[in-house]
Amino acid sequence: MSNARKGSEMHIILYRGYQLLLRLVSYALPWRVPELIEGAGSLAALPDRLSDAGIASALIVTDHTIRELGLIDSLTEALGEHGIAYDIFDETVANPTIDNVETALERYRAAGCQALIAVGGGSPIDCAKGIACRVARPRRTLRQLRGLLRVHHRLPMLIAVPTTAGTGSETTLAAVLSDPDGHDKFVINDPSLIPRLALLDPALLVGLPASITSTTGMDALTHAVEAYIGRSNTRRTRAMATRAAVLIFENLETSYRDGGDLRARAAMQRASYFAGVAFTRAYVGYAHAVAHALGGRYGTPHGLACAVTLPVVLEAYGDAAQKRLAELALATGVADAGLSLSACSKAFIAAIRNLNANMGIPTGIAEIDACDIGELTRHALREANPLYPVPRILGAAELQRIFEKISV
Repeated sequence: MSNARKGSEMHIILYRGYQLLLRLVSYALPWRVPELIEGAGSLAALPDRLSDAGIASALIVTDHTIRELGLIDSLTEALGEHGIAYDIFDETVANPTIDNVETALERYRAAGCQALIAVGGGSPIDCAKGIACRVARPRRTLRQLRGLLRVHHRLPMLIAVPTTAGTGSETTLAAVLSDPDGHDKFVINDPSLIPRLALLDPALLVGLPASITSTTGMDALTHAVEAYIGRSNTRRTRAMATRAAVLIFENLETSYRDGGDLRARAAMQRASYFAGVAFTRAYVGYAHAVAHALGGRYGTPHGLACAVTLPVVLEAYGDAAQKRLAELALATGVADAGLSLSACSKAFIAAIRNLNANMGIPTGIAEIDACDIGELTRHALREANPLYPVPRILGAAELQRIFEKISV
């Protein structure tokens, strides 16, 4: 046996040991799910919950587009009627940066806020989580809080109101932030970051552009699939991931083609929520590591990167993911029970590609520069190994081939 092969096998043993340790530790962590409010028009009911919690002032974290579309008007009107003071930070950028969070933090402090209401996609919710981290740990920088279990403190009341159905940020312990100085994205993971309350109002999604509907929906599917096929599942996370995948295959194309279908919109919100509950406990895999590398380097929208990358990564796992993918194929109805595991697995990957094609999602990322693939590979490896309990641990050469396959 060559020294290189011995070294590779030793790394795999160490990574699996690390993942096993995390899995054992996870049973002692304070897992919870947000309190859930659902239904069209439910945003106007939020001030009652704030009053019940004794909140006198809140910072609404959103972006220019959400504000200009009037999606927070019913909320601000209701807050005024309840005598709850508020300030609006609408400067969240697409991939919230450290500076973005720090600017919002100044507004939070200046207004004497006690709660954070994030209204938007994953970016405003991640920005609000970053603010909450800094409020809870004022002597630590966001860079110092990156990684696992470094927050430890109780956060101010954090409420997530998603206006897309995909990120699952309203349920998760993760905040994904960008560091422009290093052209890098990093993740802060801590159970304290799970929002206290998640509000799912399908009316907020009616005007969502079709392209965002499709890519955020594929982000939710990536969460569900990567959680389901990973090696740190529980019975609950498998059930949640399965429910999410079924709902997505049943409703995503309808949402894409008819944005006014509130039934489909509500189903996609629930799918995103279920997938979020699943992956916040079971983790994700290389599709996310690759997507984060692309987002950090080129600003590639996360859902688009996940949609393009997911089928390529699933193929790279080979036999290691076959059984789980076959189970998902049967659950979602994209394969018949009489087929072999291999055929079912291939049918599921083909169904993902068909879903992408039916919604006009490309098969590659045009921005990828061949000169960057080495650094992109290193970034993805740093994120994924040893943290993600993937079906099969991939090395640098295999990850590099994934980047090459999705380059246009």
